Amino acid sequence: MRNKNDKQLVVGLDIGTSKVVAIVGEYEPGEPIEIIGIGTHVSRGMKRGSVVDIESTVHSIQRAVEEAELMAGCDIRSVYASISGSHLETRNSHGTAAIRDREVMAADLEQVLEAASAVAIPADRKVLYKESQEYRIDGQDGIRHPVGMSGVRLEASVHLVTGAASAVQNISKCIQRCGLSVDELVPAAVASAKAVLTEDELELGVCLVDIGAGTTDIAIYTQGAIRHTKSLPVGGDQVTNDIAYGVHTPTAHAEEIKIKYACALAQLAHAEETIQVPSVGDRPPRRLARQALAQSVQARYEEIFEMVQDELRRSGYESLVAAGIVLTGGASRMEGALELAEEIFHKMVRIGVPQHVSGLGDVVSSELHSTGVGLLLHGSRSSGASRNTSSAAGNVGSVVEKFRSWFTKNF
Repeated sequence: MRNKNDKQLVVGLDIGTSKVVAIVGEYEPGEPIEIIGIGTHVSRGMKRGSVVDIESTVHSIQRAVEEAELMAGCDIRSVYASISGSHLETRNSHGTAAIRDREVMAADLEQVLEAASAVAIPADRKVLYKESQEYRIDGQDGIRHPVGMSGVRLEASVHLVTGAASAVQNISKCIQRCGLSVDELVPAAVASAKAVLTEDELELGVCLVDIGAGTTDIAIYTQGAIRHTKSLPVGGDQVTNDIAYGVHTPTAHAEEIKIKYACALAQLAHAEETIQVPSVGDRPPRRLARQALAQSVQARYEEIFEMVQDELRRSGYESLVAAGIVLTGGASRMEGALELAEEIFHKMVRIGVPQHVSGLGDVVSSELHSTGVGLLLHGSRSSGASRNTSSAAGNVGSVVEKFRSWFTKNF
């Protein structure tokens, strides 16, 4: 077996509202990714997908990356990072290019994607992500893998995601201040889809709903291609705030209550069940009916699902998602969320967890890590994937220098 240095390494950095997760994977082309390291740290500088405190975000990224480096035994240099937030906008575009040698090569694909990306967008926005939907060669459509095919004229339908330039710069700046370069910023919904969706679902048509702490990210696929993406400014933090205000308890306790006792469908909570709720200040704790808590939580989840349904209808693909809805993300783990989603969407619903990886697969086989694992999969399949990490044994100096730089900046 070849050692780690003979393999390609890729790093996914999921920068969320509640947590930052860095995942290191190694792979050989054509082989599954083996996860060899993971680091997690509480995120305190993000709100609804956007940076609101650069110093706190840098600190969270640094700690998560250091933990991943320690576990994987490598020095991380660059990452594929997630991005979300309501500033993201989506559009489908079309591009055309001449086939230079009468046979489609990888360079021709790059050229036609660039042509499709050359759309008029405001100066304060930037094209973040582009993915082909299908190709046409000399009038023949429905082509998915045109490399090697003969022709004169190549056309492509392309899905584009644009973002606010300032939001993109802030995320990039936080990563760069940690001594890392950004291989690519990938919309969180796209990354999660790569980790949890099956080929059958992609073909039949499916809507992925990634419910995080600050945002709910949507990706719609039909006929094996991405058609629509959207990031909604609602998520699990709103549920926590509802509990805090509704039962008059500090936010930290509200989060704990949400995780331990909350339910997204009131009928699943027994009327006689009660829970203890800490009070604010020196007031004594109180008892609360769990069903009353569930009613409040259900109302918020109904709102989230109805917003998703409105977006699905607005996209024009509601009738084309024959495989139904796939829920993922930390807030999808709530008891009753799946059953409530089935009632609202009137479609098949399942909970999606990361697939297609080995190694520490058991550690990351949770809805919490869908985006992080998806970033690894995207990075490993990208033509620009390179060996961006190296053995720690040969880079002690660089690790020490990186720590010295970080210590100087923070202290």
